[in-house]
Amino acid sequence: MNNWPAKWRRIRALTLKETRQVLRDPSSIAIGIVFPLMMILLFGYGLSLDVSRVSVAVVDEDASTDSAALVGAFRLSPYFRVTVADSMAEAKRMLDRKVDGVLSIPSDFTRRWHLGEAEVQILVNGMDANEARIMQAYAQGPIAQWSAARAGSDALISAGPVIVTDRMWFNENNNSHYFLVPGLIVLVMTIIGAFLTAMVVAREWERGTLEALFVTPVRAGEFLVSKLLPYFGLGMIGFLLCLTAGQFLFHVPLRGSLFLLCLASMIYLMVALGIGLLISTLVKSQFLASQLAMLLTFLPAMMLSGFLYDLRSMPAFIQGITYALPARYAVALMQTLYLAGNVGSVVWLNLGVLAAMATVLMVLTRLATRKQLS
Repeated sequence: MNNWPAKWRRIRALTLKETRQVLRDPSSIAIGIVFPLMMILLFGYGLSLDVSRVSVAVVDEDASTDSAALVGAFRLSPYFRVTVADSMAEAKRMLDRKVDGVLSIPSDFTRRWHLGEAEVQILVNGMDANEARIMQAYAQGPIAQWSAARAGSDALISAGPVIVTDRMWFNENNNSHYFLVPGLIVLVMTIIGAFLTAMVVAREWERGTLEALFVTPVRAGEFLVSKLLPYFGLGMIGFLLCLTAGQFLFHVPLRGSLFLLCLASMIYLMVALGIGLLISTLVKSQFLASQLAMLLTFLPAMMLSGFLYDLRSMPAFIQGITYALPARYAVALMQTLYLAGNVGSVVWLNLGVLAAMATVLMVLTRLATRKQLS
């Protein structure tokens, strides 16, 4: 019967061997460090759900002081880039190729405004329905500001006798990076945890090195721990890169506890490692293991976790599937800790689910590995 010092010596030796393998393998370094850096830069700077500097053609048929002030409100807005068109026919031609929308001010605009029934028309390019809806909403801002200024009010939005004051809670800058960067942490750890570990045992089978372990005192649990530790360290490096980029490149506020954020990241990384090792144990081909890891982890984390799309807008059947995905709970955790703070009802529930998933995956991996190594 083996004692603990002997167990730790074997684990240490296997861990050092796996660490050297990781350092010697350019693909592991690329996936573990270079790829996360590329994702941070591409997603951070290339992906944005905000609509800004939208090109708008303005047709001012009224040509009055009031209509000029309304056009000026659009020019001063950070969301619009105004181009003047001489007629609606020209504006519609511009809509086909040059601009994203048209603001049409009718010839009786001033007269009807003094009567309390002024109207303007906003035409938007509906090829991108989401952008069109956002643009329509943003267009209400300059119009409301102009109306409030002409009425001598300081209110931002005025609708009859009721004054509405807007405030964006948790994301006061209305910046999509604020919720994209927390989700990006989940994606990075998913790739490092699941994709890399999905190939480690399969690689041993393909190279025939596992047969050499059969004649040694190494046990299945020791073997799995030695496979986990190097990639756990690599995953935490990816987490630190994302954390640093979020703070210093994208200035995403961290309103929750840094300790809870690190704890949540480590638990989710264990889940991702468990999925990867389970796949790698059951599948003896590196190619098949990598494809399964991509299908079962990265794509669901991208599409069905709440990282890009609101889960409540999905069909009920798809929403039910998302409850089985660890990334759903990890994204909710990261976004809550970053933007809302230490909300106990959200943090501890999601942490508990992820911890339970990590435990189940490690037990299943241990059982599956025991059949092959013992």
